[in-house]
Amino acid sequence: MMRPAYLTEEAIAQFIQSALREDIGEGDHSTLATIPRDKKARAKLLVKDEGILAGVELAEKIFRQIDDTLQFTLHKKEGDPIRQGDIVFEVSGNARAILSAERLVLNCMQRMSGIATKTHYLSKLIESTSARLMDTRKTTPNFRLMEKWAVAIGGGKNHRLALYDMIMLKDNHIDVAGGIAGAVAEAKKYLLEKNKNLQIEVETRNLKEVKTALDTNEVDVIMLDNMNLAEMKEAVKLIAGKCKTEASGGITEATLRSVAECGVDYISVGALTHSVKSLDLSLKIF
Repeated sequence: MMRPAYLTEEAIAQFIQSALREDIGEGDHSTLATIPRDKKARAKLLVKDEGILAGVELAEKIFRQIDDTLQFTLHKKEGDPIRQGDIVFEVSGNARAILSAERLVLNCMQRMSGIATKTHYLSKLIESTSARLMDTRKTTPNFRLMEKWAVAIGGGKNHRLALYDMIMLKDNHIDVAGGIAGAVAEAKKYLLEKNKNLQIEVETRNLKEVKTALDTNEVDVIMLDNMNLAEMKEAVKLIAGKCKTEASGGITEATLRSVAECGVDYISVGALTHSVKSLDLSLKIF
């Protein structure tokens, strides 16, 4: 699959360098103490679970960051379904390099695969509706890019990446600013002054706020926050395609399909990243 635009080579390299500094620091003393400098080894990434694979490209980059002479043989690709006993890849070369990379590779792939698996599963539940499953900013600090990458691999849509790439006026912004109309007007003014072309999304809590947001004629996305199904259907009817709609708040696996059938464009689910179960993967020397 095509890599999302935010995943530049520079961004991935910065993440890997930071993560390796955190894990290896001044040196992997366990490996340095016991493994000869020129010792060669082969290892395989073994699947001990069932789900959707994510993080393979990142894993290869981690290995090559430590030792660019390592040989990497891929048996599965991003987004592939995997099950217990599958071998994702084999890596061979300097044993010290393989052992030092092991934990970072596993941490990334296990979590990313867990996210991709959950995203794929929930996306299947709303198949044949017009809604797309979307992530949020409820991510692990310093691991957001990889978590959002995993959502994309699993078939979900990425919401804004961070605070800088969209204006999103949530309840607290609106309450402090004195209301939706004023908040949107100030946001539009700010964008013009800064010469920025960012979308504006507004969180609404009831149909009255939906109407107010619509009346500004400046909103790209209206979030329907914690509304019941009847309210959501009425809101979608009221908006009538004038802007995109996002359902959010308290949406569970049990209610997901019903929300999608209200006609919303997007359904944001924080649980995709904030409470997902990692897949069980293991790196074994052989």
